[in-house]
Amino acid sequence: MPVWLEAGVWGLVAGGALVVGALVSWFVRVPQHVVAVVMAFGAGVLISALAFDLVDEAERTGGLLPTAVGFLGGATVYVLANVALACRGARHRKRSQDQQPSEDEQSGSGSAIAVGALLDGVPESVVLGLTLVGGGGVGVPVLAAIFISNLPEGLSSAAGMKAGGRSARYVFGVWGGIAVASGLAGLLGCLLLQGAPPETIAVITAVAAGAILAMIADTMIPEAFDETHLYTGLVATVGFIVAFAIERA
Repeated sequence: MPVWLEAGVWGLVAGGALVVGALVSWFVRVPQHVVAVVMAFGAGVLISALAFDLVDEAERTGGLLPTAVGFLGGATVYVLANVALACRGARHRKRSQDQQPSEDEQSGSGSAIAVGALLDGVPESVVLGLTLVGGGGVGVPVLAAIFISNLPEGLSSAAGMKAGGRSARYVFGVWGGIAVASGLAGLLGCLLLQGAPPETIAVITAVAAGAILAMIADTMIPEAFDETHLYTGLVATVGFIVAFAIERA
């Protein structure tokens, strides 16, 4: 299988966790506390993957300055886009209760939520595709981190969409579309950057990593804290060390 196609398959697998989470949430009433705990754990896993697999690798291959500029740039672009989407009704897209507005309450909020979900998922898949560029196979810690973090995201967001009156067709259309887009992002991330200078790959990795960290701080941790409160830090720490152990193994 060509490397770029393999990257697309792994991106689809990682994005498919969103669909799995949405399916569970739609048909089974998952306690909010359980969703929050998994969300906090997933946040810790992602932070570990960022620190030890993405930013560290970017700095070693591209240097500190390009990595820092790319990292801050990715976070800035994500936050600006997130602010624009929040004004259009996507502020609570990861929330599992009734915080998400219905279309009647805010026209266009459905589209904003869908675009927001895409904004959250694409940087992760691009990074996953980039782990295959060197020909060493998919980055297992990164794949595990994205899959584990996507599962509670699908759980939480789908529950919130359902509470906001969205139809099953809308909910699964959004998450199915994001899963496909994740596969395409992974594919393109690998295909377009095959043969690119290591410095270029390092900067793009740093940009995506910065966007992911901003997403964790802006959306995942607040949702987890709403339910787990003072235990959020401990659960996230457990996720961090589990991901670190996977990376070292």
